[in-house]
Amino acid sequence: MLEYFPYQSLRPHQEEFINLVREAVKSGNNLIVEAPTGFGKTISVLAGVLPYAISLGYKVIYLARTHKQMDRVIEELKAIRKVGKVSGVEFRSRKDLCLHKYIQTFAPDAYTSMVVCKSLRKLGKCKFYENLREKKDRVKEIVEFFLERPSFPWEVLEYSELLELCPYEVTRKVGEKANVIVASYLYMLNPWIRQAFMDSLGVDYSDLIVIFDEAHNVPDQAISTLSDRLSVRTIERAIKEAHEYGEDDVENFLSIFLKGLEILYRKRFENYESFEVPIRPQEVFEHPMLVLSYSPRDLTEIINYMVEIGDAIREDKIERNLPPRSYVGRVGEFLWNWLSVGDREDYIHLFSKERGLALELVALDPSVALDFVNEVHSAIFMSGTLSPLEAFRDIVGVKAELKKFPRMVKRENAIVLVARDVSTRGEERSPNLYRKIAEYIFEAVKIIPKNVGVFTASYEVLEGIISTNIHIKIEEEVGKKVFIEKKDASSSENDAMVAEFKSHAKKNGAVLFGVMGGRNSEGQDYSGDEMNGVVLVGIPYARPTPRVQAQIRYFEKKFPGKGRYYGYVLPAHRKLAQAAGRVHRSAEEKGSIVILDYRVLWSNVKKDLPDWMIETMKSVTLPLMKIKLRRFWRSGESGR
Repeated sequence: MLEYFPYQSLRPHQEEFINLVREAVKSGNNLIVEAPTGFGKTISVLAGVLPYAISLGYKVIYLARTHKQMDRVIEELKAIRKVGKVSGVEFRSRKDLCLHKYIQTFAPDAYTSMVVCKSLRKLGKCKFYENLREKKDRVKEIVEFFLERPSFPWEVLEYSELLELCPYEVTRKVGEKANVIVASYLYMLNPWIRQAFMDSLGVDYSDLIVIFDEAHNVPDQAISTLSDRLSVRTIERAIKEAHEYGEDDVENFLSIFLKGLEILYRKRFENYESFEVPIRPQEVFEHPMLVLSYSPRDLTEIINYMVEIGDAIREDKIERNLPPRSYVGRVGEFLWNWLSVGDREDYIHLFSKERGLALELVALDPSVALDFVNEVHSAIFMSGTLSPLEAFRDIVGVKAELKKFPRMVKRENAIVLVARDVSTRGEERSPNLYRKIAEYIFEAVKIIPKNVGVFTASYEVLEGIISTNIHIKIEEEVGKKVFIEKKDASSSENDAMVAEFKSHAKKNGAVLFGVMGGRNSEGQDYSGDEMNGVVLVGIPYARPTPRVQAQIRYFEKKFPGKGRYYGYVLPAHRKLAQAAGRVHRSAEEKGSIVILDYRVLWSNVKKDLPDWMIETMKSVTLPLMKIKLRRFWRSGESGR
C-alpha cells in the first residue's frame, strides 16, 4: 500500500525502491542506493520512510546540498499532503531566516550570522526574538498553521514578518513537531552545528531517520566542514584590532607570530614550486622570541583568551552598530583547532599561497563527520552516481545494505561520443590543443538542437578554451547566446544566470560553459530542451598537490591497495558521470554526450561509468562526430 505516494502512476522500479526503503527503516538498517537520474528518488524515499516514521514518531531529517534540492523536497511534501497527513519545514541559515537589519547589513555569512544572533539575543537587541515571549498566543497559532502545510522558507519569512516574529525561531518551533525537517548537509555534518541543532529540537539520535540526497557530494562536503583556513591578512587585522582595544599582550603575541610566519614562508617556499607546503603543527610557533616568551601552557592560555575577548569585541561592535566581526577571536578559534588536532593522522597542516598567504587545516577522513550515523535509527544515502557502492560505503564509514537500480535511458535516446585524438592531460595542454577542442565544441553546438552544456575538467581548462574566443564565434556564427560560469559568483547571481540560460530553450538555444563538479553540472535539473546535449572536456582529476597526496596516503593506510583509487581516481570519474547525467531526466528524453578526452576509452575509466554510457559509447574523430551527431538528431523527434 502506497499511502504516501501522491501520483497516479509509478515509474519503472519505483515500487521496488519504496519497499526496499520501507523494510530498511523497519529493520533499523542503513541503506546506500544508486538510482539513475529521472528515477524519482525524492518522492520514492519519502513514500518509503513516512509510513513507519509517522506511525512510530521518528523524525525524518532530509539533507541536500543546494537550496534548489531542498525546495524540491518541500514540493513533494506539499503533493503528499493532498493524500496523507504530513508536516515538514525547511531550515536555512540564520542569515537567510532573519529580519534584523543589523544582520542583513553586516553579517556576510551563516557563521557570522549565528554568532551575531547569539549576541543580539544576549543583549536584548532583537525585537523579533523578544516578541516570541510577548506574543505566545500568536507564536502558537503560526506554528500550528505551518504544521498543517509543508512550507518553503520564504513562506515562513513572509508570515513571521507580518507578526514581527523571528523566522528562524518559528522554523525551529515548527521543526520540533514536524515529521520532516529539510536542511543542508551542514546541519548534520558540522559537529558544533549538529549538536546545537539537536539540542534545539530536543531529540536523541535514536529518534532520527536521516536521508542524504545526492550523496556522492557527502565525502567532499564532510571534508570541507571539518577543515579550516586562516589568511595572513586576518592575522594582520587581528593585530590592529588588539591595538585598538588595548590588548597589548595579544598584540605582542600576534606580532611575533606573524614575523615567524614570514620567516617560515621564505624558508619553505624559496625552492618549492607548489602553491602549498605541508608543515608540522608546532612549526608556526618556533620563532625564537615565541619559544623564549611562551611555554606550551602559556600558548594555550593566550589562545583561549583570544577566543574569549573575541566574543566581547563582537558585543561591543554590536553596541556601536559596527560590523560584528572580531579578527582576534577568529585567529584564536583557528589556532585552537590547529593545535587540537595536531597529533591526528586524519589531518594535514598546510602553508598555502594560492588565494593569498594562509594556514590551512585540511581534514582527510570524511567518516569522522558521519560517526553520528551509527547512533541514528536508520540512514539512507542515495544518488545517481555512487558506483562502486562498496567504495562509497568504505569512504563514509557506515555499515549499510547496498542496492543499484538499472538505467532508465533507452538505448535509442542516448549517444556517447569520445574523441580519440584529444586529451586535457597536463603535458598535452597547449594553445593548439585548445583550438582543436574549440573546433569540436563549435561543431557539436551547431548540430545539437537548442541548449547545450560545456563542462570542463577545471577552471584552468575553461579559461584555455575561452582564450580561443569560441564563445564569440558561437554567438556570431551559430546564433546561440553563451553563458559562462563564474567561480566567485554568489548563489543568487548563478541562479539568475542559469534561469536565463534555460529560458533560451524556447528561443534559438544557448550554451552554458562551466566545470565538472561545479554547481551547474551537478544537482541542476534541465528539462525539455534546456540541455539536449553536453560536451565534457577532460576528466576532472585533481592536481597532485600535497593535500591530495596526503589523502591518497591516508586512504592507502586505511584501505590497503586502494589509496590512489579512493583518493584521486574515483572522485573524478563520479564528477564526469554526474555532468553526463544532465541530459537525461527521464527514459524518454533524448540527449547526446560528447567527451573530449581519449582516456575515457581506457578500461580503468570506463568501469566506473554508468552502464548506459558504456553501452552507447563510440570512438570518433571530428568528421565522424559530426556525422554521428547529425544522424542521431535526425532520427525522429528529440523526445524531450
